[in-house]
Amino acid sequence: MRTMRLVVVIFCLMELAALQATIFGTVRGVVHDSQHLPIPGATVTLKAQDSDWVQTQKTNESGEFEFSAVPIGNYTVTVTLQGFQQQEQALAVRSDSSPVVHFELALASVTQRTVVTGEAISAPTDSVTPTTTLSRQDIQLTPGADRTNSLALITDYVPGSYMVHDMLHIRGGHQYSWLIDGVPVPNTNIASNVGPQVDPKDLDYVEVQRGSYDADYGDRTYGVFNAVPRTGFERDRECDVIVSTGNFYQTNDQINCGGHSQRLAYYGSLNGNRSDLGLETPVAQIVLAVTVSMSVAEFAVIQGLSAADLRARFGLSASCEPSMTALSTDPTVNTVNVVIECRQPSAQSAGPPQRATQ
Repeated sequence: MRTMRLVVVIFCLMELAALQATIFGTVRGVVHDSQHLPIPGATVTLKAQDSDWVQTQKTNESGEFEFSAVPIGNYTVTVTLQGFQQQEQALAVRSDSSPVVHFELALASVTQRTVVTGEAISAPTDSVTPTTTLSRQDIQLTPGADRTNSLALITDYVPGSYMVHDMLHIRGGHQYSWLIDGVPVPNTNIASNVGPQVDPKDLDYVEVQRGSYDADYGDRTYGVFNAVPRTGFERDRECDVIVSTGNFYQTNDQINCGGHSQRLAYYGSLNGNRSDLGLETPVAQIVLAVTVSMSVAEFAVIQGLSAADLRARFGLSASCEPSMTALSTDPTVNTVNVVIECRQPSAQSAGPPQRATQ
């Protein structure tokens, strides 16, 4: 019995370590002066850009610092020390990554300052997996990305992703895996039966991996989507009511509430949506289809005939609305095959289309 308990404890620790490695990363760095000498005792602050998560520590004798168990996302690292100018850098923490940042502190007496505008593009050096991270601010500020039953948040930001026959494709295939806060959802490697069920308005961020995966994801996975829902830590007993309308009788409404205390957080939402977009437009019933072979010159003549002349020429009924479509042309005999269709707008017209050949 004691041996079995020991095995259970070791297995639980291994599972906890594997889960932590999936959704956490490590941030390391070095602080030095202009002569590349380490600066000990500097205050280093790591703050999340999308939440209130923050950690602070001091550099050691070698000027190094390390933050472990950092949730994946976008962060700002700030270094301060009396007598030196404050420095900060933005970075993105990915799954199982350990980004390393370097800070060169300048003396406070130096007044020269260079301002560089633009968004920094950080390339991870510790992983070959191309990753895209979308925050809830990205989703809110992109038109159409927060629609329910839509994967526009993926196709708007992830390179190589597109929708074909109502299925999400990425890198040429539609086999991919969905994870909810790092926990895999089974049986989602084909089609898009899980993604549209996740309301983008309920997400805190989405992490998309597009290749070079771990062996756990298999050898036929075109993409891995890790959707992390909101926790309520970003709210203080607040509620949002979202109402939208559009063409095709579209509406996408939601009410959500969230909040937190020192011990727990909560978040809940209620969504309702509808749309007539994509419904087939009613068309007149085809009651007769005639295939006619004629010369190219004759086809050029009947193209200018009115509907009444076409009915008289081919013996069609007075209620018929004729239309012509050229199927193929045989240049060796100078002939063309033409389909004459007779459409009956009346709802009482019964029977499948008849096809004749003349």
